[in-house]
Formats: sequence, C-alpha cells, structure tokens
Amino acid sequence: MENSNTATRDTNPFDDPAGLGSEASPALDAAAVLTVDRNATLTLGTDALIVLDEGLKHKRGPGNCCGLLPQFTKTTRAIPFYNILWVELNDFDVTVRYAQPSGKQGCKVGYINYTVTDKSMHAHAKRWVEALMDRAYPSNIQRRKRIKVLVNPYGGQGQALKFWTREAEPILAAARCEVDVEKTGYRGHATDIAEKLDPEGVDVVACASGDGLPHEVFNGLAKQKNARRALRKVAVTQLPCGSGNGMSLNLNGTNSPSLAAVAIVKGIRSPMDLVAITQGEKKYYSFLSQAVGIVAESDLGTESLRSDKQGIRQSYRKAAEEQQNMAAEHIPPRPEDEALLESGETDIPPLQYGTINDKLTSDFETQDNSTLGNFYVGKMCWMSPDAPFFPTSLPADGLMDMISIDGTIPRTTSISMLTSVEQGKLMDFGDVDYRKLRAYRISPRQHQSSNGLRSKLLKFLGGAGQQTEGLISIDGEKVPFAPFQAEVVPGLATVLSKRGAVYEYDMPVEQ
Repeated sequence: MENSNTATRDTNPFDDPAGLGSEASPALDAAAVLTVDRNATLTLGTDALIVLDEGLKHKRGPGNCCGLLPQFTKTTRAIPFYNILWVELNDFDVTVRYAQPSGKQGCKVGYINYTVTDKSMHAHAKRWVEALMDRAYPSNIQRRKRIKVLVNPYGGQGQALKFWTREAEPILAAARCEVDVEKTGYRGHATDIAEKLDPEGVDVVACASGDGLPHEVFNGLAKQKNARRALRKVAVTQLPCGSGNGMSLNLNGTNSPSLAAVAIVKGIRSPMDLVAITQGEKKYYSFLSQAVGIVAESDLGTESLRSDKQGIRQSYRKAAEEQQNMAAEHIPPRPEDEALLESGETDIPPLQYGTINDKLTSDFETQDNSTLGNFYVGKMCWMSPDAPFFPTSLPADGLMDMISIDGTIPRTTSISMLTSVEQGKLMDFGDVDYRKLRAYRISPRQHQSSNGLRSKLLKFLGGAGQQTEGLISIDGEKVPFAPFQAEVVPGLATVLSKRGAVYEYDMPVEQ
C-alpha cells in the first residue's frame, strides 16, 4: 500500500483531456473517444480512462485503496492510466486489463471488454488503442519488461512462493511481461545466479523475498567480468515476500506483493548508489543500511560531510522539486546509460578512500565515542513500514545518512525519540547527530561481560546477556564483529522506482 504521508495528486480524472483551463478542439475530442456496443463510450481523460456505460451497476466504495480505486458513478467508471496493464484490439473487440482493488492492501487483475460496432471505425479504434497504451506507458516506462524472478521459498515464514503465485504473477502476466522464475535453494544462491546472468537477456531481476535476495543480486552482478555494465543494464527490484521489505517500501511505496507488481510494471529505470563495504580481506556492497551495536570509536569521512540539519532538509526538498518537474515531462532514462553501455568501460570505479586495510587519509576526522549508544547508517529512507529513519535519504546523491545517539541520554528521551521515528522527526532532537557522509570507518569494542543481576537475567531469558560480542548488521544480516569501512559508490546500480530521484516518502511540512 502507499505510505500514509505520501501526497496525493489533486486532480480530477474527468477533466478535459486537453488540459485544465483550456477548451479541447473537436478533432481532439473525437480522437479521444471510442464508441462501442451497449451504447457505451471509452474516453481518454486527463489521467484516466473514462468508461461511460448505462449498464454499469457498481456500488461506490468506502474509500481509496492505495490510489488504485477507480472513481465512478453508477454509470461511469474512471480507471487511472497507472492502473492499466495492457490494451488490445482483436478484430473489433477491445479488451482493457487493469489493476483493481482487492481487499484492504492489494489488487488483482480486472478487465473490460467491448465491441466496436461501426465497422468503418476500425482504423480509429486501432489509433485509439495505441493512444491509450501511450498514456498507460509514457516514454520513460518500458513495456513488456523481461523479468527474471527469484523466489526465496523460505521467505515470509515460508509463504513467499504463495505470495508470488497468487498475488504478483497474475499482474505481470496481464502486463505481457516476459517472466522466467527460479527458486533459490541456499544462502548465496541469488549471488551465484546473478553472477552468471546474461545482461543482454533480461531487463529486471525481481526478488520475491525479503531484503536478503536483493543484497545477493547486487553483489552477484558486481562479480561479473563486465560488472559496471551489468549493474547499469539490469534493474534490481523487490516483490515484498519476506520479513524485511525495505527495498519495496522505498521504491514501490508498498509491502503488498500485488501492488509492488504493478509498481514494477510501471517502474522507471533509476540510478541508485551502492555502499562498498570492506572488512578484513572481503569487499561487498550494501544498498539499505549498516548498524552497529556496541561501538568504541568511529572515523567519519569529512569530505562533503554536513551536519547542518536545516541545510540537509533544504537539499532534500530541492531534489524532490526537481523530480516533480522531470516526472511532469516524462523524462526518459538517463542519457549516460547509453554512453556507458556503448563504451568499453567495464570496471567498477576504484574506491576513493581505500579499504579497511589502508591507512586513513587526511580527509578523515577521528572521533572517540566510548558512550555511543546507537550508530545507524542508511542509503534508503524506510527501514520498516512505520520507520522512516532517514527522511532525507536520496537514491543517487552520492551520500549516505548517518544517525548517532549517545548511550547516556535519559530513558524518557529515548522513548520520545522512538515515538518520533514514525513521523520522520527523529532528526529534530538535539541529542541526535544526523549527518551526510561519503565514507566512514568504524572500529567496534568487544562486549564487556558482566556478572550483574541484569546480565544474569538476560542470560536466563536467552537475551543479549548471552552475547560475547556486539552486533554488526549490513542490510539486515549479521556480519563479523570487526572493523569495517564504508564508502558510497555513486550511481553504481539500477533499480525500478515510482518517482525516480526520490524515495516514496514526503518530508513533513515544518510548522
């Protein structure tokens, strides 16, 4: 479903197709209308297909379901162009397949079928169908995507395969996508699949899983001989079928598999930064977040580092405004895509700040944080359906968002902070250090065991008292508790998104 704070467009699907405040010419009106059987008409409105049919007996719904619920009277239905999956003309029969609401947080495939009774109107009907398809798929949206679907059968408490089959697959089929499905069988299987994937034979890898499979796919593509080309050519996306669905929340605006399938069908190819992680001799990429439990010190890259919260908000709003202007003009995919694909450039750019094994450069500022309670870095906004931890995060700004909080703050303040996350206001607290980073290095301190009453109680309950070391999590997965370095690699990956330059989040208006 769409996030509750996502702004809705204040438009009327029954507005004149020529635009508000202007009179449409008779020629344009005639081209937008198709007269069919049952004395019905199909009209291309401003942002919806208007079906006028005296035979319609639908009842009004109680509300809108994630922007998918058509508006209609008893004889009129408005199907938003975004909902329309495919339109075809077979002889004189017109069939429109579209996404219609199903339940509180989902959709299913619906269709309408009419016959053009005036045989002299066949050429007009053909042009009308082409015009409707152009409205449903603007120039920046690819039709009939070739999609490699990876299903983690163990995801979502073993329900991922059912979610895919019942909710997502019918949507992709109705949109005439070319789909190849493969189930993963072991940890790292998606990495192996992505490493061997032919980038020329697929447009999208859709992970019917939690956030683990997208992480593996990005790293598999990064292992290809022509890694940069593979990451640029193949868009990675998520059909939310796991316990953690952060990628879909940010890019599709939903954790519903069926609504996410529609978002993928209508998705815009968009660049996204990845974060290179080096730990020991290993190097891999993160797309979502890095979290550290018990920390001794953190070394933060200071180039382009900003801690001015007001300035960070202003930069975010500027990016959002630019995105709205581009969306209104249906800006096609980034032109540098073709230039890169045509060039012989194959290697991923070298890391600007080196690895964890290199000596720190003068660009780094070292801070001793012996009382640090929370250290959280994100490359996306939403970490869970009700937790926009990083409200100013952007997909491709070349920066990651960091939150650090001292561990000695009062408990009442901690509770207030937790309740503020849902409203996207955590960064408003003076005790929260919120920054934009290009790179950082963090060196954790080993967990100090305790024989106190609290520790004994936690051990008895099976809690944190049993830990012999702290926790480090990368994209939601536990990694060794050891020093690591992180650096943003700008625009390295490609994803599908609804809005391109921003995530599915609108920052609260300042009071």
